[in-house]
Amino acid sequence: MKLTNKNVIRFHLQALYGISVKNLEEKKERQVFSGAKIFGVPLENLSRCYIPELGLVPCFLVDACSFLLERVGTVGLFRKPGSLHRIKILRAKLNRGEGCLSTSFPYDIATLVKQFCRELPEPLIPSELHAALLKAQELSNQRDRTSAFQLLSCLLPARNSSCLQYLFNFLCKVSKRCTDNLMTSSNLATVFAPCLLPPPNKAEMSEERIELRVLVLQNFIENPHSFGLISKDVMDSIEFLMNFPFPKDTKKANQKRHSLKAIRFVKTGPWIHKPKVKRGVSEPSFETPPGARQKLRRSLGLESFPNIQLFRTCVSHTGMDFKSADELCKNPSLSALDKMQPANWRRRSSP
Repeated sequence: MKLTNKNVIRFHLQALYGISVKNLEEKKERQVFSGAKIFGVPLENLSRCYIPELGLVPCFLVDACSFLLERVGTVGLFRKPGSLHRIKILRAKLNRGEGCLSTSFPYDIATLVKQFCRELPEPLIPSELHAALLKAQELSNQRDRTSAFQLLSCLLPARNSSCLQYLFNFLCKVSKRCTDNLMTSSNLATVFAPCLLPPPNKAEMSEERIELRVLVLQNFIENPHSFGLISKDVMDSIEFLMNFPFPKDTKKANQKRHSLKAIRFVKTGPWIHKPKVKRGVSEPSFETPPGARQKLRRSLGLESFPNIQLFRTCVSHTGMDFKSADELCKNPSLSALDKMQPANWRRRSSP
């Protein structure tokens, strides 16, 4: 298993909160859209502008949200639908690249924002993360719930993360004017749940499951500043694992190198059978003595780690010196990774 930042984040989610996350599938074949079309177009084919500290965000979303911020006091914004006839004309103009937002009605633009999010070929929040987000919402501790949401938001692709962070920042500003527009964070989450977290089947359309989806979006709307951020403890663990000198499997490397030599030898010349060389009596023997139990190696992959304490166990197994556990616990300036107590890791042996 390749050691990457996202794999370390998945390990933290599994070890700390019992949340398993599927790998996000990369769509290799993408349909290319030309022209100024906006609705139903992948994010990478849209015209995007750079927002400091966020990244690339679709220009339509930036223009629409900027227009609505000037009219944020509109009662029932995003809840009241716009005119279907006017919306149809606006969509046609926007897909032709015409600028028509400045003369439109707030309800029409708000409806277009919801349609834009709902009609994306790939949803802003991938379906692979839905189950993990709902499980994080079911955590009883508020601090654990917030930390799990932060880690899950870091697994999003960069283009999705930038767009969602901009949208949640905007919706947070709308909810702060709830005394004027009557749109609280809960109301906004209810409106955007079908656009960002749609139920995949009828089993997920129960009242309880839909309420969980609303609560997930409400958490993101109320805390947009924590979206896509990683805590210092997790960053320390990621840096530790990425710089840790894991032992390489030389046996597989030798097998691969010998196999390449054999293939090259077959192509360039006839096969020559070489007799096996018998080892002399004076040469040292590396065979297992009779009666001794053969040692089994334990994989250093992340999937084999039973808990987070083995971060320290791996290093102590290599012979590196560390301070005692008592001294580490007394020092409050050390990170959570440094405070983990090393444990004796014995190699498993065959029965």
